[in-house]
Amino acid sequence: MPYPGRNQQQCGDGKPPLYKLEASGKRMLRLPGGYQGHKGANGVEQIKRVRRNCLALPGATEKRSHGEPTFFVKKRVFAMFTNNHHRDGHIAVLIPAQPGEQEALITSSPSVYYRPPYVGVKGWVGIELGQIGDDQLGAHLTEAWKMVSNQRR
Repeated sequence: MPYPGRNQQQCGDGKPPLYKLEASGKRMLRLPGGYQGHKGANGVEQIKRVRRNCLALPGATEKRSHGEPTFFVKKRVFAMFTNNHHRDGHIAVLIPAQPGEQEALITSSPSVYYRPPYVGVKGWVGIELGQIGDDQLGAHLTEAWKMVSNQRR
């Protein structure tokens, strides 16, 4: 546990505890919108959704990159799963977006879309998996796959 003082009680810095323990002993992680199961609890179901959609696309493969499942087509990344990476609170998929689309998505639904660190400056968008339905997720992943598979090196 990185911040032992944040386990159950309020910290001196005014922030809520990073974790709380349920009576059963299960450790819950503070995420946007409240406490959720520790890394992996919700992420297991969410990666299944992402994997099912990505691997159904022609030529798509999966490898681990930066410690998380990442999906490739023609040796190029078209989707990256993130399960509370660096304790950022996001259980999401990161995808490339067409120019101007990142800003439009974030403005239209800030609870669903966000600008991820590192790749956000390149136009990638983060999609909170708990906030989006299967059909919409599939459409985003398909568009990302098309965008990357049609790029020339």
